[in-house]
Amino acid sequence: MGSKGNAVGSGRRAGRWGVFAGAAALGLLSGTAPTAAAADHPDGRTATPIKHLVVLFQENVSFDHYFGTYPVAANTDGTRFTADKHTPKDINTLSHAGLLTKNPNQYLPKRLTPEQAMTCDQNHGYGPEQYAANGGRADLYVQNTDSGKCSGNLFGEPGLVMDYYDGNTVTAMWNYAQHYTLGDNSFSTTYGPSTPGAINLISAQTHGVISTDPASGTEHPEQTATPDPYTVVSPDAKGVGTLVNDPDPAYDDCSGDDHSGSSPLAALQGRNIGDLLNRRDVSWGWFQGGFRPSTAWDGKQGHYAKCAGTTHANVGDAAVVDYSPHHSPFQYYESTSNPHHLPPKNAAEIGHDGQANHNYDLSDFDAALATGNLPAVSFLKAPAYQDGHAAYSDPLDEQHYLIERINKIQQSPQWKDTAVLIAYDDSDGWYDHAYAKPRNGSKDTKPGSNGKPADSPACQAGPAAAGGYADRCGPGTRQPLLVISPYSKVNAVDHTLTEQASITRFIEDNWHTGRIGDASFDARANPLTAAFDFQHPNGKQVLLNADGSVKSVKDIPEHPAPPAAGSGPATTTGGSGNHPEPRTGQEALAESGSSSMLLPTGIAAGVLAVGGAGVALAVHRRRRRASLTP
Repeated sequence: MGSKGNAVGSGRRAGRWGVFAGAAALGLLSGTAPTAAAADHPDGRTATPIKHLVVLFQENVSFDHYFGTYPVAANTDGTRFTADKHTPKDINTLSHAGLLTKNPNQYLPKRLTPEQAMTCDQNHGYGPEQYAANGGRADLYVQNTDSGKCSGNLFGEPGLVMDYYDGNTVTAMWNYAQHYTLGDNSFSTTYGPSTPGAINLISAQTHGVISTDPASGTEHPEQTATPDPYTVVSPDAKGVGTLVNDPDPAYDDCSGDDHSGSSPLAALQGRNIGDLLNRRDVSWGWFQGGFRPSTAWDGKQGHYAKCAGTTHANVGDAAVVDYSPHHSPFQYYESTSNPHHLPPKNAAEIGHDGQANHNYDLSDFDAALATGNLPAVSFLKAPAYQDGHAAYSDPLDEQHYLIERINKIQQSPQWKDTAVLIAYDDSDGWYDHAYAKPRNGSKDTKPGSNGKPADSPACQAGPAAAGGYADRCGPGTRQPLLVISPYSKVNAVDHTLTEQASITRFIEDNWHTGRIGDASFDARANPLTAAFDFQHPNGKQVLLNADGSVKSVKDIPEHPAPPAAGSGPATTTGGSGNHPEPRTGQEALAESGSSSMLLPTGIAAGVLAVGGAGVALAVHRRRRRASLTP
C-alpha cells in the first residue's frame, strides 16, 4: 500500500473519525445530540470524512447492460480484462442468475462488441418499463421496450433490448469496480425516462410540475384549456401534477430548440437539494457540457441565449449538440435556475451565490478543481455525445469522459477527502433481470404511451401513493452505481437496496441539511454508507488509460499545502470543505450531530461499552498521546 508514513497517517485519520463517529452515536442513542436537520454546522462541516462529493450522472444504462457477466469478460476483442482473484462471487448478474442460456424472454441476451458500440435507443417510458418487468418476472422486455428496427448507421438486431457489453468494452467501469465499490442493487427512484431520474436525484420528488407557455412564460399554454398532458400527468384542480416524461425546463433560454418551438415547458414547485445546501451555506454546483451558450444572451428582455451551435462528433462520426435542456434538473426550479446561462464572474465564485446561480459549464468544474475551489457538492453532466445515451452516445465515448474526469479529480489535492459516484438517470429500457417490489404504488388507469393503463398491475397493487401523488411508482429499474473514494471499500460489492434518492439522502446527512419534505423519497431511501469504510481508508489513487486499462495504482501523493488566505488565487468558503489536513479528534467531536445511519458498523456498541461521551473523549486523548509517542 505504500510507505510506512502514509500507513500511519491513514491509521491516525481512521482513529480520529472512529472516535468522532462513536461520540456522535452516543449522543444519538442517549437523545442528547441534535438531529441532522437541527445541527448547527454553518461552515459546512460534515458527518463523515467526505468533504467533497462529485456525482457523475450518466444516461440510460441498466445494470445488466454493463455488468451482466462481471467479472468475466470474453477477451476476444476490445481491451483485455482480467479480474482479481479476490473479486466477490456473490454478485446479482445475468451470468450468476443462469439467465444467459436459459431466459424467459423472447430472445436470449447476446454480447455486444466494441464495434457495436453505437446502437439504437430503447423504449424507456414510465409505463413500458413497468410492463417489461411484469411484476418481477422480467419476461416481457421485447414486447414492451425493444426498439425494433434501427435507423441510419446504428447497430440493431432482433431482441437488441436483451443485449449487453462486458469488460472488453466498458473496461473503465469494470476496473473502477475492481478497485472500489460496485452497487448491484441500486434502482431508479421511480419508473420513467431521463428527466424524472434527474429530478429524483436532486429532489427525490417528481410531483409539483406545471406547464408553461414558452413564449409568455405564463402557466398553462394558451392553446390548451388544461395542462399539457405530456408535461403534467394527473393534474389536480390547480393544474399541478406529476412529471413522468421529458419536457424541457421552463427557466432555460435553450429549451425548445433555443426557444424556437411552441411545445409547453415544465416548471417545478417545491424544494430541491440546492435550496437546502444554500440554506446551510454549503457550496455546490451543477456542471454540464455545452452549458456555456454558443450565442450569449444580449441582455435584452425577450431575447434568449442559444446553445445549439456547440456540437461534437461521437464515435459514429455523427454531430451531436452538447447541451440537452431536459438533462439539466435545476433549470426546472426558479430558485436554482440560470435561465440565460450566465458564466461565473471568476473561479472563486464557483459553487457560491452569483450570476450563474450554481449552474455552470463543465469547463467551470475544471477551473474550480485547478484553483482549489472545488465545491462541497458537484453534479457533473457530460456533453451529450459522452453521456452514454444510446442512439447519440455510446459506452466508448462515455468511458473516455469518465476516465478524463476521474483522473483529474484523483490527481488533485482534494482527492484525499472526496467521493465520486457514477450513477444513471434511467435504464433506457435495456433488459435487467432484477426487480424491486414497489415501495410506493400508483393507480393511474388512464392510457399511457403504450395504450395500456399508465400503471401496471404490480404498481396498482403497491402501497398507497405517498402524499396521494399519482404516477410515482417505484423503485423503478436497476442501474449501475459505482462509489469511488479513498474511503470506499476495495473490490467490494454492496448489496444494499439503494436508489437515486439515496444520493440525495447522503448529501442531506453529510451536510446536515434536513429532508426535502412533501412526500419526497429521500426519507425512505437507504443510505450509501455500506459502500464506505471510514475507519480504514484505502488511500488509493487509481489512474486509467484512455482504453480503460489500469495505468497506475499508488498511494495518494502528497500535495503542497494551499496558500494562506490572501496570498494566492481566491478559494471558496462557506462549506467548500477544503481542509489541507485532517482535523484533530477534539475538533471532530465538536462536529457531532450526524445521522446514526452514517456511522461505521459496530460504533454504537463500542460507545455503549465506554459508557459516556466524557469517557470516550478521555480514551481518545490517551490513545492519541500513545500514537504520537516515538
